[in-house]
Amino acid sequence: MSSVADGDCREATKPRLPREVWVLVAANVVVALGYGVVAPVLPQYARHFGVSISAATFVITAFAVMRLVGAPPAGLLVQRLGERRIYISGLLIVAVSTAACAFAQTYWQLLIFRSLGGVGSAMFTVSSLGLLIRISPPDARGRVSGLFSSGFMVGSVGGPILGSLTVGLGLSAPFVIYGIALLVAAAVVFVSLRNSTVVGRSDDDDATPVSFRTVIRHRAYRAALFSNFATGWASYGLRIALVPLFVVEVLGRGPGAAGVALTAFAVGNISVVIPSGYLSDRLGRRKLLIFGLSLAAVSTALVGFTTSFPVFLVAAYVAGAATGIFVSPQQAAVADVVGNKSRGGTAVATFQMMADFGSIGGSLLVGLIAQYTSFGWAFLVSGIILGVACIGWVFAPETRPRVARERTEVRPLGPEAGGECP
Repeated sequence: MSSVADGDCREATKPRLPREVWVLVAANVVVALGYGVVAPVLPQYARHFGVSISAATFVITAFAVMRLVGAPPAGLLVQRLGERRIYISGLLIVAVSTAACAFAQTYWQLLIFRSLGGVGSAMFTVSSLGLLIRISPPDARGRVSGLFSSGFMVGSVGGPILGSLTVGLGLSAPFVIYGIALLVAAAVVFVSLRNSTVVGRSDDDDATPVSFRTVIRHRAYRAALFSNFATGWASYGLRIALVPLFVVEVLGRGPGAAGVALTAFAVGNISVVIPSGYLSDRLGRRKLLIFGLSLAAVSTALVGFTTSFPVFLVAAYVAGAATGIFVSPQQAAVADVVGNKSRGGTAVATFQMMADFGSIGGSLLVGLIAQYTSFGWAFLVSGIILGVACIGWVFAPETRPRVARERTEVRPLGPEAGGECP
């Protein structure tokens, strides 16, 4: 068989990603960019109403709490109405509520608008993950999960940079910009997916809902729930709440250095999340999950005992990369369990809620641990939680579909063998 024929076979067997995947990834970037734009100015904007610091920060907490509270209803709506309708509705709610923040006349109006935004965020977060599961080819779920996660990370890194450029326009300007951007994103998604036969299946009335009782029996799904809790605890709770304080109070650096440290985490994550997703389609989810979680456990625990800022940045990059190793396989494993021929809104909502639980609980508890013991203990406890999550995957089965394995095997088929490319 000629090398040209071999090349044609390999190209033909490489799973192509549906156009809808790229549309959702682009929308994810816009969402993350906008959130990064408003996040730095939100506390200051709340303070200009004359409220205390704790009241100003509660606006951020209210958004997170409403995301958590809104997840179960969002899952039920996805079960009944399909992912596409809830996704568009969630984007519109966040767009309108965010733009309304710019015209708030009192603190309480701002709090209500941001709380509504949390509900909308829960809707499009749960439905977007559901859409990801429904439209991803079984042998490319890892790749799609990697693209999806990287889109959010790119937006998260670029958002604060873009936000710093809009501060000169006034504290209310970022909210208007974000609201308009989300309206545009919702319109693009609606037009792009309106006639999609792939996404259309997600709204099919004949689609069979998958009950939470069914998926919770799967050991891999239970392992994914706890590992997502650990992800929320370490990636959002610990890093956002404690890393800036650690850099300033322990390492003696300024607030700017704290931003560099958080960037090191994000860059580490972005650099491996897509390759990891691709590898999980070839090697399986479980191996990468075990390796990534174990590396994250060790590196996170050691970060809290560094005394040099350059060493801290290296450790932060490794911890971020370790998270990137297991995030894509983790989402792909949930997609494997739920499957793409049924609605799994409740299962997806529960999976997302575990990250929110970890984020909220982690941000509160790591501060208490650091206050009453030390920063080192806070990082160590976080590393232990990641280690326990790793043990859960040691005893969980592999979830990668058998079709993915068959696609990667060498098969004696080809144009010259009288067969077709596998």
